[in-house]
Amino acid sequence: MSASTISVTLKIWRQKNPQDKGHFETYPITVSTDASFLEMIDQLNGDLIVQGKDPVAFDHDCREGICGMCGAMVNGYAHAHEKATTLCQTHMRSFKNGEEIVIEPWRASAFPIIKDLMVDRSSFDKIIQSGGYISVSTGSAPDANATPISKIAADHAFASAACIGCGACVAACPNASAMLFVSAKISHLAHLPQGRVEGKKRAAAMIDRMDELGFGNCTNHRECEAACPKEIKLENIALMNREFLTAEFA
Repeated sequence: MSASTISVTLKIWRQKNPQDKGHFETYPITVSTDASFLEMIDQLNGDLIVQGKDPVAFDHDCREGICGMCGAMVNGYAHAHEKATTLCQTHMRSFKNGEEIVIEPWRASAFPIIKDLMVDRSSFDKIIQSGGYISVSTGSAPDANATPISKIAADHAFASAACIGCGACVAACPNASAMLFVSAKISHLAHLPQGRVEGKKRAAAMIDRMDELGFGNCTNHRECEAACPKEIKLENIALMNREFLTAEFA
């Protein structure tokens, strides 16, 4: 049985470079309902290339909801409207025939636009470099059971480690705060004994770097939690704050 198709109107942000003012362009397209959102943009880009026009630039890599590369605001939602779903795993069957779909890049001063839907998220890398690591001895890998870790701690660490660093939390937050991302990276290591070596300085170093890079502060809107495709919980921010206070008054 062949897949059905829908016809939609795409209203896409086009911006040639960081200095360009940028504008929306409108493209009608008919696409299979089985196509993913990024496959739909691929189809559009194929049509634009045939017409001798510049294709839409957008971030992507694994297209399996793992790498965190993809991301755009779709009708005002980070990663589109489906909960706990990355943009690459969103399919066109979730949209209605005749619908207008507005597609924009992440909007945050710490995520400057490179071109069209592509933004520079290297600020996340800089935050990780400031403290998101552990001290280990070089050599062969230790035995998995050498350091006992409780099931509860392991589960909490794993849940925090699920963060893929896509930036949806920043894009969804009215303050462009990165605290959900930073707290997930801090919590991941704070729950493990291997992470305690740098525990006293990690939170302070990462939060300071986050502030330097121009991210906003958290004011408990919870939009970050709602937009996160991996459902990272706001409780991580509470743990991060405890880690930060411990470092400040140690």
